[in-house]
Amino acid sequence: MFHLLQVTTTPIVDSLHKTAASIPPVEEKISMWDMLQKGGFLMYPLYFLLVLAIFFFFERLIAIRKASKIEPNFMNIIRDNILSGNISAARSLAKNTPNPVAKMIDKGLQRIGKPIDAIEKSMENVGKLEMYNMERNLSILSLVAGIAPMFGFLGTIVGMVQLFYGIASTGEYTLNTIAGGIYTKMVTSATGLIIGLIAYVGYNFLSTQIDKTANKMEVASAEFIDILQEPTK
Repeated sequence: MFHLLQVTTTPIVDSLHKTAASIPPVEEKISMWDMLQKGGFLMYPLYFLLVLAIFFFFERLIAIRKASKIEPNFMNIIRDNILSGNISAARSLAKNTPNPVAKMIDKGLQRIGKPIDAIEKSMENVGKLEMYNMERNLSILSLVAGIAPMFGFLGTIVGMVQLFYGIASTGEYTLNTIAGGIYTKMVTSATGLIIGLIAYVGYNFLSTQIDKTANKMEVASAEFIDILQEPTK
């Protein structure tokens, strides 16, 4: 009786083994946040640098776009007022237009009657101040672009220290022993490079926008000087 029972259950056991073997192993997934946490304490200054880069990028972007907005007919109206002798109307328009070009033109209007060289010099000084205002805080993006990869490199050193310390403490060179150091090394290095790249791209993009605005200022200044040299009506 026992023999018959044993023979009967053997195919069932084999079937269970085959079924278990056919089930694919479940892959363990890790979230991005959990992976970043494995970078250790050096991730916190990297987070701070990322916040700085994002904040000052958008702060400067809004300021530069506001400064670069110039009405298409602004210089035409200024020209008509100057040639008709209505300097007060030209100054009123320049004062009520909040952009660097208008401020330069207003300074030039204040100097009408003086030599052209003096007018150009005063307008140039205003242009330099406006350029400084547009470039203000832009150096922070450049600083983040340089510092963030260095923090990543520091994370590499810290990770290697953790790695060798773990090996020295346990006397074993196993995956579990080196995993912590490898995580710190790779996560901080990658994060630092990504943040540095974001800051670098943002810095160069804003610099390009400032150069475009500076070109508009130069064109307007040259046009204003030409208007002053035209005969009045």
